[in-house]
Amino acid sequence: MPKKSNTSLFLLLAKISHLFFCFCLMTSLCTPYINPIHLPFLPFLGLGFPVLLVINIAFMLLWLFRRSKWFWGALLVVIISIPFQMKIFSLNIISTDIPTHNKSQFKLMSYNVRLFDLYNPKRKEALNSRDAIFSYLRKENPDILCIQEYYQREKPGFFETSDSIMQIMQGPWFHKKGLYLHKSKQTFGLATFSKLPIIHKGNVQHKGPTGNNKNYCIYIDVVKSKDTVRIYNVHLQSIKLETDYYTKKITEGNQDETKAGLKRAYAKLKKAFTIRAGQSAAVSDHILNAPYPVIVCGDFNDTPMSYTYHRFESKLVDAFRNTSNGFGATYVGLLPAGRIDYIFHSNELNSSNFNIQKRALSDHRAISCVIY
Repeated sequence: MPKKSNTSLFLLLAKISHLFFCFCLMTSLCTPYINPIHLPFLPFLGLGFPVLLVINIAFMLLWLFRRSKWFWGALLVVIISIPFQMKIFSLNIISTDIPTHNKSQFKLMSYNVRLFDLYNPKRKEALNSRDAIFSYLRKENPDILCIQEYYQREKPGFFETSDSIMQIMQGPWFHKKGLYLHKSKQTFGLATFSKLPIIHKGNVQHKGPTGNNKNYCIYIDVVKSKDTVRIYNVHLQSIKLETDYYTKKITEGNQDETKAGLKRAYAKLKKAFTIRAGQSAAVSDHILNAPYPVIVCGDFNDTPMSYTYHRFESKLVDAFRNTSNGFGATYVGLLPAGRIDYIFHSNELNSSNFNIQKRALSDHRAISCVIY
């Protein structure tokens, strides 16, 4: 008798838990469509979508094992989420081949270089990291190079970057924007280098967390075989959890510091979600008025299950999903974030040969593809 009672209690708790996680998963599917300003908790469910999906699949298998009618409800929920699963995991059965003798094709790369490892306390390691990035750029040989967290210091200085990249790109065309420190003559920001002629360049204005723009978006118009394309280089609001003292303490076991760390992490994430929503709106609105087909690439600091990603994916083609397979994780920091760097392009363009850097030289992997 007690055994039967225990089984009944287990099934009751399992059903209640399943309903809860089912509700969370279905609610998370709304994340891409609702501005986090209106529902601040929603992006957190979107962030947890992969975990919620795994939990629901586990319940589905449990009900299948027990031959319960609840299996069909669990299966229905998992099926409904399939289009969103495809945002996380790309599957391309047919490979995309570049047409022979296509004169309009060019290779584009986006790379968050984390200031070329400038703040590594060991100077020799910092220089080695910077030089390794330069070697990778030479090997990949992109026609367009979009860099986020770019660093440059006016001469004289031990940490030279600009001349080396200009030499690698073998062209005089570039566009840069960043925070310039007059005293130290250093620049921190974005840079786009091109082997193709730039006929126009500009900036997209959006406000930062205090009204000051510390994350940027720049664009260039380039000409390739009589075709003109506008290329946006984007770096949206970052979270910077790993650099925060309190959020570092989450994993260290002290209860009080863990609690403080979780509160701090929640506040920073909530703020970043809201800021990125505004920044992505400014960039996506600017795209609507572009006179040419567009490419938007960079560090978006948001997953494919986010409002920010949807702002671009609803108007443009995600080059990774168009040409590649797998999860495509680009962030390699201590905190798992998955794919947060993207290349989007207009429907008039096509993409092929999407590549994600295998050996990480920054906290982001470089991404590249051929556009034609």
